[in-house]
Amino acid sequence: MTSDDDEPKIEGPESLTVSEPLSRAIGERYLTYALSTIMHRALPDARDGLKPVHRRILWAMRRLRLTPTGGFLKSAKIAGDTMGDFHPHGDAAIYDAMARLAQDFNMRYPLVDGQGNFGNIDGDNPAASRYTEARVTAASEALMEGIDETAVDFRPNYDGRLEEPVVLPAAFPNLLANGSSGIAVGMATNIPPHNLDELIDGCQALLADPDLTTEALVALIPGPDFPTGGVIVEPRDSILDAYATGRGAFRLRAKWQVEDLGRGTWQIVVTEIPYQVQKSKLIEKLAELIQIKKVPLLADVRDESADDIRLILEPRVRTVDPDVLMGSLFKNSDLEVRFSLNMNVLIDGRVPKVCSLKDVLRAFLDHRREVLRRRSLHRMEKIDARLEILGGLLIAYLNLDRVIDIIRYDDDPKAALMAEDWSKSHIRATSEKDYKAPAKGQGVLTENQA
Repeated sequence: MTSDDDEPKIEGPESLTVSEPLSRAIGERYLTYALSTIMHRALPDARDGLKPVHRRILWAMRRLRLTPTGGFLKSAKIAGDTMGDFHPHGDAAIYDAMARLAQDFNMRYPLVDGQGNFGNIDGDNPAASRYTEARVTAASEALMEGIDETAVDFRPNYDGRLEEPVVLPAAFPNLLANGSSGIAVGMATNIPPHNLDELIDGCQALLADPDLTTEALVALIPGPDFPTGGVIVEPRDSILDAYATGRGAFRLRAKWQVEDLGRGTWQIVVTEIPYQVQKSKLIEKLAELIQIKKVPLLADVRDESADDIRLILEPRVRTVDPDVLMGSLFKNSDLEVRFSLNMNVLIDGRVPKVCSLKDVLRAFLDHRREVLRRRSLHRMEKIDARLEILGGLLIAYLNLDRVIDIIRYDDDPKAALMAEDWSKSHIRATSEKDYKAPAKGQGVLTENQA
């Protein structure tokens, strides 16, 4: 219970200064900020797997009529339209978010097709937005499939001029397919990408058996599938526990092989590196290990990468055991990392919750069921409206002279057409065998027909 001294006081009838305890003022305002960060910035929606900035970028690109097979558009235009119409934040942050959607080393299934320098696995930043161009991908189109058929709800944008989708229809489980990461106030999320074929198998199994166990689900979805490859070396029990609770971690190693150079010499070739490890920094770390002699078995490291990853590791002597050398490098460098799993997502766009693998797939399937129901209703309404018009045209065709007379000579043709009884037209429109007397009012034109 608060005292009168704790109540805000306005000093003077014309003053805008409010006096209240500092602790309460900070608490109320920080709570508002925290909720805004959680709901509108950092956590993805379980239904379409997107944060508001990504959803608004894709919606702005659709409004710009960008397609997977059409032309590219300057990134500055896309970021500007997104900022001006839907996302009232800095254009640099919007462009960075869009650039990430185009990076195939970050996204398992990129949602933006970029033309120009959108960054690389070495950690180089994208070129300025005035230099790059972009369009949507087929995956992005699939996320918006049915959006023009009232499949999802819309809400006013920040200034009420336009409308934006609350969530996208999402024809595939994008949250797990592409993953997500973010840090909010008091909570965070970190979800790895997965293989879409495996996710679809899991969805089909869950539809067939809603009581499917996590173990049966993990048999179909054995683990993450990172765009940069790598090898997961986590025990199966640990993976099961992580997917059952929504929290855990995966050990991810680089993929390597021994390349024989002849005459008893060999070298190690790394062809895949762990997810979100910058290649340039990895090479710097390996070079540092050589310089400080922390890994005495390693003599040299070279980067021979072109389109694919190719890192060369030269042993100091040919008698070195390759497994021993790599074991030492796994321990001392980012050739092995630990990827934390924290499936903290927004359920129905409102409630943050740490979900299991089954919970996330169930949220997606429930969303798809609602999308398909609403889309089907929309299509049925269009069919009914078309049938209504065709029925009116049929009556007009069968009574052409009478319709023309009404239009020519009646003061209010529409009212006269609606007042006329056209029930006898049903006899002429059907065979005598199939004829059924029209119900009361069925021989009267509706307003749309008239």
